[in-house]
Amino acid sequence: MIGTVQRGRNMATKTKLVAGNWKMNGLRQDGAMLAHALKERAAAVGETQGCEILLCPPATLLSEVGGILAGSGIGLGGQDCHAAPKGAYTGDISAEMLADLGCSYVILGHSERRHGHGETDAQIRDKIAAAWRAGLAAILCVGETREQRQAGSAGEIVSSQLDGSIPRGATAATLVIAYEPVWAIGTGLTATTEDIAAMHAEIRRRTPAGVRILYGGSVNPGNCDAILPLPDVDGALVGGASLNADDFWAIVRSYAAE
Repeated sequence: MIGTVQRGRNMATKTKLVAGNWKMNGLRQDGAMLAHALKERAAAVGETQGCEILLCPPATLLSEVGGILAGSGIGLGGQDCHAAPKGAYTGDISAEMLADLGCSYVILGHSERRHGHGETDAQIRDKIAAAWRAGLAAILCVGETREQRQAGSAGEIVSSQLDGSIPRGATAATLVIAYEPVWAIGTGLTATTEDIAAMHAEIRRRTPAGVRILYGGSVNPGNCDAILPLPDVDGALVGGASLNADDFWAIVRSYAAE
């Protein structure tokens, strides 16, 4: 039975969310230095108004980073989870294990999982249900390839991913959507503001009320001021820029109250 989220902060509100996806980067010393740097920035300004901050390091760093972030107001999230709570799944990690380490979120359905590991919408839907079972909110990633956008099917692709990946019973407290055009991830390319606004508006029409919609795909300090204020953009899922404390904090500060 799918339960309600018990962890995290401000998940049921429209507080903006800036999440850093470290992907497969960082040894213990690297992760500790970055976590300390961001914790110090958060402490220097006090509570960052109008913005929830989340870090999603690789599984090997969750315990280390989580310990550093404790009490800082910065949340901790995983990058993936298995659908089962436990079992003979060598190399996998369950949602319950993430929750046990202090995570409040987990990223699921990232294009690097869909295309690199062949994950299907059905598998992602099962993982989201597992996240909810463990009390985690799921950040569901959706997005089209360059070929699909050029063919004029971007909206159809994203709509299909939403319909196939979201279990019944999703709420603003249990689900976040991250729109990441596949061709913009790690390439330095970004969609036009018009394309971003149009896709976010379409996602808004197809998701439960209050669900936050993030934009991802080479978000950086140079483009965040143009992207993040767009209608229906409730934050950012940040990749490469999240590995640099100054760059990531500049994106966070774009949402902080003056």
